[in-house]
Amino acid sequence: MTVPNLITTARLLAIPVFVWLLFARDNRAAAAVLLGVLGATDWVDGFVARRYDQVSEVGKVLDPVADRLLLAVAVVSILIDGSVPLGVAVATLVREGLVAVAAVGLAAMGARRIDVTLVGKAGTFCLLTSFPLFLASASTLSWAEVAEVLAWLFVVPGLVLGYASLAGYVPLARQALAERAVS
Repeated sequence: MTVPNLITTARLLAIPVFVWLLFARDNRAAAAVLLGVLGATDWVDGFVARRYDQVSEVGKVLDPVADRLLLAVAVVSILIDGSVPLGVAVATLVREGLVAVAAVGLAAMGARRIDVTLVGKAGTFCLLTSFPLFLASASTLSWAEVAEVLAWLFVVPGLVLGYASLAGYVPLARQALAERAVS
């Protein structure tokens, strides 16, 4: 277990705390802060892995799974809470669902795993930034109105980059399948 994988595991274990803060404690501000921290640790674990040469095959799988799970739970929770517009939530969940189905399908067909692209990472960063901001915008924080503007400034490019990366994965998936067929 490497340090980056421990960070990712801690992020996964904190997801129920986010849900508890949002629904059991009815504390949007605290839930937004925790979600923001969890999103930021996505960058931290990757940085630590590269900086200290701790990139692992487990981490290459665990980190994107943690991203998808965190984003899905956050989006559904914030949608139930009413802090994010339905269209934004649906567009995000559809994209995440397509990525998940494609990854499982490729694995089931014996294709090699496709690494996350820079465009995909940028899209995930923007989305993981926008959802805590949507939540903060519906809270009692003094800067709630600013949070709403910032949320939109991150979610629009996040969705554009997310769908662009999804389109970019199509040729990579074809190549991975072709390589499997040749092997």
